[in-house]
Amino acid sequence: MLNIALLITALSTGITPADTLPKVDSLRSVQLTEIVVSASRVAESVLRSPVSIEVLDARRIRLSAQPSYFDAIENLKGVQLLTSSMGFKVYNTRGFAATTNVRFVQLVDGRDNQAPHIGAPIASALAPSDLDIQQVELVPGVASALYGMNALNGLVNVLTRNPFDSPGLSIGQKTGVNHVEDADVSAKLFSETSIRYARRIGDRFAFKVNLVYQAGYDWVAGNRDDLNPNGNSSLGLFGADNPAYDPVNGYGNEAANRRTLTLGGKRYSIGRTGYYEAEATDYSLRNLRGDLSLHYRFSPNVELAYTYQGATLNNVYQRTNRFRLENYRLDQHSLTLTTPSIQFRAYRSSENTGDSYNIRSMAENIDKSFKTDNQWFTDFTSQFNKDTQAGTAVPDALRDARAVADQGRPVPGTPTFNDLVAKLRDINNWDIGAALRVQSWMYHVEGQVEPTRVLWKRFREQTGLTIQAGFDFRRYVVFPDGNYFINPTEPGTNLVYGKTGGFVQATRTFFDDKLKVAASLRLDKNYYFDARLNPRLSLVYSPTNDHNIRVSYQNGYRFPSLFEGFTNINSGGVKRVGGLPIMSKGIYENAYLVTSINAFQAAITTDVNTNGLTTNAAIQKNKGLLKQSPYTYLKPEQVNSFEVGYKGLLFRQRLFVDIDAYYMAYKNFIAQVNANLAKGSNPDSLAYYFSSANTQDRYRLWTNSQTKTFNYGASLGLRYSLTTNWSVGGNASYAKLDRAENGDGLESSFNTPKWITNLNVSNGNLWNGVGFSVNYKHQDAFLWQSELATGNVSAINTLDAQVSYRLPKLGLLLKAGGTNLANKPYYTFIGGPAVGGFYYTNIVWEM
Repeated sequence: MLNIALLITALSTGITPADTLPKVDSLRSVQLTEIVVSASRVAESVLRSPVSIEVLDARRIRLSAQPSYFDAIENLKGVQLLTSSMGFKVYNTRGFAATTNVRFVQLVDGRDNQAPHIGAPIASALAPSDLDIQQVELVPGVASALYGMNALNGLVNVLTRNPFDSPGLSIGQKTGVNHVEDADVSAKLFSETSIRYARRIGDRFAFKVNLVYQAGYDWVAGNRDDLNPNGNSSLGLFGADNPAYDPVNGYGNEAANRRTLTLGGKRYSIGRTGYYEAEATDYSLRNLRGDLSLHYRFSPNVELAYTYQGATLNNVYQRTNRFRLENYRLDQHSLTLTTPSIQFRAYRSSENTGDSYNIRSMAENIDKSFKTDNQWFTDFTSQFNKDTQAGTAVPDALRDARAVADQGRPVPGTPTFNDLVAKLRDINNWDIGAALRVQSWMYHVEGQVEPTRVLWKRFREQTGLTIQAGFDFRRYVVFPDGNYFINPTEPGTNLVYGKTGGFVQATRTFFDDKLKVAASLRLDKNYYFDARLNPRLSLVYSPTNDHNIRVSYQNGYRFPSLFEGFTNINSGGVKRVGGLPIMSKGIYENAYLVTSINAFQAAITTDVNTNGLTTNAAIQKNKGLLKQSPYTYLKPEQVNSFEVGYKGLLFRQRLFVDIDAYYMAYKNFIAQVNANLAKGSNPDSLAYYFSSANTQDRYRLWTNSQTKTFNYGASLGLRYSLTTNWSVGGNASYAKLDRAENGDGLESSFNTPKWITNLNVSNGNLWNGVGFSVNYKHQDAFLWQSELATGNVSAINTLDAQVSYRLPKLGLLLKAGGTNLANKPYYTFIGGPAVGGFYYTNIVWEM
């Protein structure tokens, strides 16, 4: 925070006579009238919200150096952004980040816009246009007491412009360029065209239409760091000499594609050659999304709205594997009734993955289609033996053996290679193909009533209590495609999964409205689990309107997502299985931990290669290293969260301060464990089964961590109004994994930097409509752990800036800017793409 103080001081001393100090109440008037709805599901002052909440309004979006509101969320306090693609970005707050974040909820006007089969949003696929944003509200941390399943790490609610209040035509054209000075890819153009049209027809009816089309060339995932550098360390084979080389963004050469071969009396770990991601996929970006809303007002305070949102995506997406989305479709139909005391909402989301495919499976099966694993390793062994018998040095013999085994291997870009890609992308079996063919639906109904506003108004006046109550019902339906999902109990019929829940919340103020106390209790029942209670208690003390201190406690549960409970995938020799008993009965009971199997095999290799033991003797010596898996079927994940905070206005209401600190405890953390089963039932032969990859079946199981995990953190946000137009601000957030009792390893994917800081300077009207903003971001280096890749993410330091020019009489806003201006590529996680500089112009015309 010293940097923020120095920056404020420097700017304060640099004010010119032409600058004018803000009116005494200018910042205060903004903050005191800023209303949010996401913190308590009712409209309230942001200063008196019971939990931490960040707001991004239309003005701050316009001043942002980021090219869109979706990108600008990254600079809010406490937000960590993961970039899987230009068209796929994932938000997270307060730790345990993942490329598909099932613990973070993304809402649009209160509607969950997740992709049903994964239980998390596909970035901005169902998000509104930049032209239609009223306000963005972000609640970091636990929000499940009011919003139910999934909202453990936080939620963002994007509120759009009502056509009754904001009619007219808006057109936006964003043009940009990326891959500037990229050694592997020439500079590429990016285009985004947006149109919004809203109109009132009389006093009762209004409608709006939005359309957004994006086209460009995606960021490239080309990290070639070796994930298996010590695969042949006992033989002194490292770097280019390592025949088990496994590059981060190379596929077809992972653990499932390696074998231990005994060559010349030594044990070698050998991997197939594989393909780099850029060789096995298309990086073109073509996304189309839009929405249509019809609004009818029965009276000024009673409104019924129908909304359709749809999107077609063509870009890269990431889960445990990397995927190419092709003609991927998401659609949502919703109906919303709003009155002063009642809200009712029903919507249906549908998902069709179209012609999408798994990039890893594509690369892997291109290799296998030209030569089976058995034949490849036989050819490799034969040539290696010939070379070494002729006196060739081992590193050269290994390279020559690979070249011979790879003879006839399809070359990227050739007709043979392209034909294989076309064939494999249409085979819905990842053992022999790469297609992603999922069709799923989500049905959601919810209602909320505030009876003390109208019906029980006298009760509220007599008791001072404000009461809310609500319910929700959600059902997921998936077509069992036979690869990604199966129906284990009724083959051939759709798979159904869901939950029902409700909450009640009571609020009362004391001491002349200086103390606001709110308590809520939520009950959720999932199809496969007992009912769970989620309580929340919060206190906000406001000695004056300018100073507000808050304390809250929340308990939250998260039921397993559809994917975590029911997945059934064969991928690269590894079967990923859902954690419900109907999916994995008999597997958990007989599985052995891969970590122990790897240690067992490594010990055998060391004893054979360096200690002169026979393979049989080494197996007998080290079989005690094998450990049976202690994990079992899925249970709901639970978290307890305690938070304190302060929001206030200081220095004659010119400085806005927002501070929060939290402590969280997770129990039954949902994660994946790698565990294998022996291909045989003789208990006396288990060690022999696990000594070779050929005599064991590989599984990746959804389960719960057996330890309790604790994490804590704090954040500080400042915004200082230097003059009427000049403002300077910044935020800093700290997150730390405190400890894990026993530490079984499943809870360790914290995947979050200790420090994330932002500094911002802006002036909306520097001179005759010319404005600018500059944002500097720092993010600490941190350890990233995932099933795709594990490694250290380097620190990120980026500078973003924009200059804008407003012509109010013409209704024009011209904006030119750039993100990562220094064009120093960085990774937001291991396995993802390198993000370089992006330079853009934006023209918005409104009438």
